[in-house]
Amino acid sequence: MENKGTILMQRYELGKLLGQGTFAKVHHARNLISGMSVAVKIIDKEKVLKVGMIDQIKREISVMRLVRHPNVVELYEVMASKTKIYFVMEYVKGGELFNKVAKGKLKEDAARKYFQQLISAVDYCHSRGVFHRDLKPENLLLDENGNLKVSDFGLSALAESKHQDGLLHTTCGTPAYVAPEVINRKGYDGSKADIWSCGVILYVLLAGYLPFHDSNLMEMYRKIGKAEFKFPNWFAPEVRRLLTKILDPNPSTRISIAKIMENSWFRKGLEKPVTYKTEGIEPASLDADAVFSVNESNTTVAESKNELAAKPCNLNAFDIISFSSGFDLSGLFGERERRKETRFTSNKPASTIISKLEDIAKRLGLKVKKKDGGLLKMEGCKEGRKGVLGIDAEIFEITSFFHLVEVKKSSGDTLEYQKVMKQDIRPALKDIVWTWQGEQQQQQQQEQLMLPPPEQQDPQSCNAVPLQVTPSQDSSLNF
Repeated sequence: MENKGTILMQRYELGKLLGQGTFAKVHHARNLISGMSVAVKIIDKEKVLKVGMIDQIKREISVMRLVRHPNVVELYEVMASKTKIYFVMEYVKGGELFNKVAKGKLKEDAARKYFQQLISAVDYCHSRGVFHRDLKPENLLLDENGNLKVSDFGLSALAESKHQDGLLHTTCGTPAYVAPEVINRKGYDGSKADIWSCGVILYVLLAGYLPFHDSNLMEMYRKIGKAEFKFPNWFAPEVRRLLTKILDPNPSTRISIAKIMENSWFRKGLEKPVTYKTEGIEPASLDADAVFSVNESNTTVAESKNELAAKPCNLNAFDIISFSSGFDLSGLFGERERRKETRFTSNKPASTIISKLEDIAKRLGLKVKKKDGGLLKMEGCKEGRKGVLGIDAEIFEITSFFHLVEVKKSSGDTLEYQKVMKQDIRPALKDIVWTWQGEQQQQQQQEQLMLPPPEQQDPQSCNAVPLQVTPSQDSSLNF
């Protein structure tokens, strides 16, 4: 336990606690050589390893290593012990921009200044191949001179994360600030999604409330999908025109950052960016892998290659919503073929679910092929009426001990598949199934987004993205 006055790595003296979360806490600290104030984010390595956030931490290090800009919180160095990871960062003592907005709307000149600095920072990040993906006033800090600093790159993505289609596919962010194409789950351009979030932030700064808000989350998503919002009467015509171009639900026609920077309203009072100098500290070589290799042989979470291949995909809050009965968001964005999957939830470990499915396949004479990410492909040996029957079973991790399993026909005759499911597979799975999706007696659990019984819940092990309630929202969906 780190306490005030503790000396870290013979380099920093810890001061007061600035903030605390599930996996980390942030302290003010002083560099013992230069006397410079810094913020030290202390991450509990065991908790991070337990919930599978290793890649997220590594990505955050890699991203912050790339980005050095006057309006981005700087990461100076990363240190690690057997049990802790230490992020030594720029100390920004002015608090969150959110705290200013919570008191009411800002004057136009003040809002424009923050927006100019935000766009400058985001433009620089994009030039380095970094997409933030969770821009909101809570992640924008202010220094002692009132200058904006973008923080919290925990959900950010690098250009190399794009799929073959050139798009990002991980749905994340805070619902009220997220772009419609992100909710749509068909892939999105990270830069266009960040631009949308910047537009929502500008609206909030000038209005004092969100453009898209509703007590019903699905209704809020509908409004976002159609860009259905109203301007307050005090918004100047120039601002209205700019925001209409930013909050364009079609990412292909949404205004670019280059065009925003050319806008006449944006350019009013625009200051030249200052040269950023880091005094009293030299950025150390930041090795994202090294922080997890300290005494790695003593950890209890080492996984073999086979175990990694069988590890199921993690679900975030958006995934859980879309998989849940009554919460399919696809209808907001157009028609699509009716779903034909069968889903069930289980409070058994992934390994137990896989073994059970393999046993069933063996009894039915089906060949089993394991794929990465918890996917099992089962195929028959005989030709049916419409070819060989193929069944896919994919396991998704909601928490480390609670899973959602999706079973669907990949080939063959539908009637044959339905018969096998009803007479063989469903009855054989009864001892590992917590609930089948759609059954009336489990409707209450369905509405609670398939959380396990209270005695089995472990909120610290859930990887879902928190959906935060903003002051102008009556309620939202929280994980």
